[in-house]
Formats: sequence, C-alpha cells, structure tokens
Amino acid sequence: MRKKIMAVTLLLALLLLMVAGCGREKKEGEYFVYYLNADVTKLVPEKVELTQKEEKSRIEELLEALQTQPEDASLRRTIPSNVKVLGFSVMSYQITVDFSREYYEMEATEEILTRAAIAKTLLQVTDYPYVMFTVESEPLVNSNGTNVGAMSLDSFVENPGEQINSSQKTTLTLYFSNKEGNRLIPETREVHYSSNISLEKLVMEQLMEGPKKSGLQATIPTGTKLITITVVDSVCYVNLDEMFLNQNKEINEQVVLFSIVDSLTELPSIEKVQISINGDTSGKCRYTYDFATMYQADLSIVENGEERIESTE
Repeated sequence: MRKKIMAVTLLLALLLLMVAGCGREKKEGEYFVYYLNADVTKLVPEKVELTQKEEKSRIEELLEALQTQPEDASLRRTIPSNVKVLGFSVMSYQITVDFSREYYEMEATEEILTRAAIAKTLLQVTDYPYVMFTVESEPLVNSNGTNVGAMSLDSFVENPGEQINSSQKTTLTLYFSNKEGNRLIPETREVHYSSNISLEKLVMEQLMEGPKKSGLQATIPTGTKLITITVVDSVCYVNLDEMFLNQNKEINEQVVLFSIVDSLTELPSIEKVQISINGDTSGKCRYTYDFATMYQADLSIVENGEERIESTE
C-alpha cells in the first residue's frame, strides 16, 4: 500500500522554507537548481548555466539537473534515484511534471522539500507561472486524498534563516499544563521577534521555552529540537526529534498533544496540526494519539477557557 504524501506549504501563500543563501538576488538570465542538504532539512540553491534558449528545452535541462547528484558532497540530488520523471508538458501557462508511483514512497519531510525544490527550480522559466505535479498521470494528492493543485512563485515565502531583518511584536496564546497535568491553561504572551521567523515556528519556540508564570508546567520535554515546520492548506506539519518522546508521564498524553495543537491553531492560518518524529508519522504521541492523524483544536481540556494568564516578554 503506497504511502500518502504530506503536502508542502500553502497558506494562501504556501511554503515556509529555510533556503541557504537566499539573501542574494537573482539576476536577469541567471538560473539556480535547488538541491536538498544531506540532512534533508533545507534547500540549497546552486547556480547553473543553461545551454538551451527555448523555454521547453530549458525545463528539460532543469529536470535533468534535479535528477543529477551535485558536485558538492554536502548536498544530495533533489529527485531520488528510485523516482522516475515520466515526462512533462506545457499547456495553458502551466508546467505539468509526471512522476512514477515511487514518488509516494518518500518520507514526509523529504517529500515536502523535494516538491518545493522542483517547483522553485522550474518556476524560474518565467513564461510558465504554474507547476502541477502528477503521479502516473493522476493528480498528486496530499495525506487527506485532496489534490495538491498548481503552485506559483507567489505561493512561496522564503525565510532567510539567520539573516536578521526588522524586529516585530506579536501576541501569542500558548497552552501549558496545569499542576495536576490533566488540563491546559492558556498563557497570553507578548513577544518581540525577527521578521525572518514564521509565526508557527515562533509559537513552537515559545512553547519549548516553557511557561513564564508559576503554577504551569511545560509540556514539551527539555532538549526537544524542532527540525522543520511547514504549513500547507491550513495544515501545520511539525517535525520534532526523538527527544519529544521523553515526556513527563505525570502530564496526560492528551494535554501534551493539544498543548501544541491548540497553541498553533490560535494562528488564523492554521486549522489542523500533524506531528512527526524525524519525519516519521508511524508512531504515537505516547499510547493513544497517532502521529498520522491531523488534529484540530480541542478546548474541552482547557481550564478557565475564557480567561488568559498574561505574560510579557
């Protein structure tokens, strides 16, 4: 049974990705191929010289480069060797690329980055503003069985990573455990942050710092790392490392899970949340809640749901 993919970013504008070197501007006539780094955590653009002038031929060149191992040993080819490009077509200002069924065998994080890299590479051919993915002539679907649809360059918002831009301020509502570990309590927190960081990443970083007020407990284990976080079609995909599984057993599993879900769904761009461990969604949060499930907010376990504990940072 094939694995269904997790979709890439589209939050009315899609994907938030860290792209190394994305601070530089693309010059006229300059093209890049986006490769994956060895850890499969981000995209890295490499400049490429195209030999063809006709745009359909340029698409062919770029697809060939995406299937080739780059010279830089720290990078890996974008399209895995077991995934075949069955063909592509250009019609009505849209590039459609057809893949073999092995496309669905990619792990969630790998698929997210692969699709982003392919789209960002091919959409540099300016006469064609959209790219569509198909698998053996059938539209690519996400984990809900919904068609992913066409993507444009406007779908992407790049996160320059460590490059510092302007400082901004926002108010977040975060959910932490009560003393007994059986309920959630909301904490409203005013946060100053760099404009580089996405709000969903900011929420997770603040959750991992733990509560500011006494009487509340952190739900995410100390030392847990956020590997990637992306939003597509109002679903937030949170990829944590294995430290997340070292949970405080005195805090209910439901409280741990919905601390994350309820905090993220406070953002207007997010309706559901799916968690994975090192890109793997086959396990459980602890004993009951499957990672493969997309969870909506559950305020039934929130204590004093109408109240907010104020905390300023």
